[in-house]
Amino acid sequence: MTMELIPNLPNDVARECLIRVKYDQFATLLSTCNGWKTEIERPEFFQLRKVTSHGQKLLVMAQSRPHSDIKQPAHKGRSVKTAFGLSVLELDTGIWVDLPLLPHHFLYGIPYFCHLVAVGYDLLLIGGLDPVTWDASPSVFVFNFLTAKWRRGADMPGARRSMFGCASGHGPMVYVAGGHDEEKNALKSALAYDVVRDEWTPLPDMSRERDEVKGVFSRGKFHAVGGYCTETQGRFERSAEVFDVETWRWDHVREDFLEASTCPSTCTPGDDMDMYMIYESNVVASKDAKWRVIAKLPGDVGKMSYMTRWQDKLMVIGSSRLDEPRNAYVLSLEKSEWTKLSIPQKYSGHVHTGCYLEM
Repeated sequence: MTMELIPNLPNDVARECLIRVKYDQFATLLSTCNGWKTEIERPEFFQLRKVTSHGQKLLVMAQSRPHSDIKQPAHKGRSVKTAFGLSVLELDTGIWVDLPLLPHHFLYGIPYFCHLVAVGYDLLLIGGLDPVTWDASPSVFVFNFLTAKWRRGADMPGARRSMFGCASGHGPMVYVAGGHDEEKNALKSALAYDVVRDEWTPLPDMSRERDEVKGVFSRGKFHAVGGYCTETQGRFERSAEVFDVETWRWDHVREDFLEASTCPSTCTPGDDMDMYMIYESNVVASKDAKWRVIAKLPGDVGKMSYMTRWQDKLMVIGSSRLDEPRNAYVLSLEKSEWTKLSIPQKYSGHVHTGCYLEM
């Protein structure tokens, strides 16, 4: 006998009710009854929300909170002048909220220059610099949107690295490459993390060192874009290396992947295009190894903080001057039109990184 999800309602009708629940109510549904818990944890439930357009589009950002109530400690003469927290923008509604923090580990704000990646219902916060000591952290924290709880993942093995490239791929895998060690030596080593197994696996080394490299997962492959080696610190390369997850090896180096030697931090994957990025106050797109301008940036986001893409839209967050509150715009890729978003003052701080996910 099939268990009724909602008494006196056919289960297909009950599912139509459950898939309409907001993402921040999942934990409540899970604790209501075993039937709802089983239904919501099924992969098919996640897919049904998406195909019926009931999935909620979220942008999670590591964002500065200079006026927050996060504790301000002193450590060996140092203090935390700007704390970073996690902000969530509901892209369909324009609502901004805080993501719950893990109080013990994030007492003084999340690590500077950490990475955020999404795998299914999980948000991963990887690495970064301790906001008090500035020591590189190998830590992995996972926030599960079903349970609304954090858990600790396995630490990154090997040298404590920072400023590395990071991106999530298909399935449970997250890829990490390059960066530098605690002696400021650029790295060419790479790793893969299985979120389900909570295990790290070494990848073959890249052909060269890549500090401040950008990790992008595009068209089924992990791209390590740009960066620089120890001897040329700060002088970004135009090249990129591509890791094929099927053959488990790096393809040949693409020396002229970028049109110019520039920081690749705004690179983001596309569907119709290979990649998008910001260059010289323009949004540019790459397809078949050729870059072209698709839109000019609005004037008050010239100092870029962050860019991301979902479906047929691009979002940029920046300001006209570094010391001014951030502005946000969404570009319709179909119409080539910008729409300015309203940002509450609390969420107008600098955005270091972020990731898009659909719940």
